[in-house]
Amino acid sequence: MEIFMTFVVPVLVVTAIGAVVAFSLAFLGEKMAVDRDARIDEIVRNLSGANCGGCGYAGCDAFAEALFKGEAKLSSCNPTSAANKKNIARILGMSEEKSRETVAVVHCIGGNACRNKYSYQGFGDCESAELLAGGNKACITGCMGLGTCADACKYSAISVNKDTAVSEVDYTHCTSCGACVAACPKKIIGRIPKDAKVYVGCSNTNKGKAVADVCKKGCIACGRCEKNCPTGAIQLSNSLAVIDYDKCIGCMKCAEVCPRKCIIPFNFEAHVRRGRSADKSAELKKGA
Repeated sequence: MEIFMTFVVPVLVVTAIGAVVAFSLAFLGEKMAVDRDARIDEIVRNLSGANCGGCGYAGCDAFAEALFKGEAKLSSCNPTSAANKKNIARILGMSEEKSRETVAVVHCIGGNACRNKYSYQGFGDCESAELLAGGNKACITGCMGLGTCADACKYSAISVNKDTAVSEVDYTHCTSCGACVAACPKKIIGRIPKDAKVYVGCSNTNKGKAVADVCKKGCIACGRCEKNCPTGAIQLSNSLAVIDYDKCIGCMKCAEVCPRKCIIPFNFEAHVRRGRSADKSAELKKGA
């Protein structure tokens, strides 16, 4: 009897307390539960499910709630298809947002052509290097080529070119989710329309001489692109060429006259064809 009182009774007491607590939590949870609108789950089902964070929210579920509350724009989610966006607009009872499809580009072609301030040998990502005097590149917006963008991309759509030491996008895989855009500490990755014909491969807004002193390819704000554009689609803004894609007709005159060749011709379909060809070659080599 003494053994029973010593060992069994405490176990029964603890079990009884646990049962009371569990019942109380279940009861209170049911009473205090906040009903979730079924439309939010329907929105989630229509989103891409990438959970990439490119929209600025933690994942698709959080983005769906923000859409439902009117705190986010549907156009912020690039991986979701046009058909599914139409469904979401219907669910929300709003007019469908019209926007041009976009892809990511790296607004820097410096890399090995840009002078280094020091030799960086620390932990190998851009965020860590940025903490040390703003990175190893003498250009304040120079791509450090340490792959933080590549680590952030769930689609393996961006990597560092070993020959140029600059990140570049693989358009066979890019969904324009924006994860690389958000991850880059230099903020030199942006989006351009998928049908764009050119983009500016520089982000440095310093004066021309200051740019020329640190990089062989950076924009020196000479203004030739602006003077030769027949539609006024490219202008200097804060010592940097900026393209208005609503005005650009793809005549390529800006790229032709740029002395630094930092206005880059762009052809999305050609990039995709090259990417698929490279993928096919890699598969053949692997199977050989």
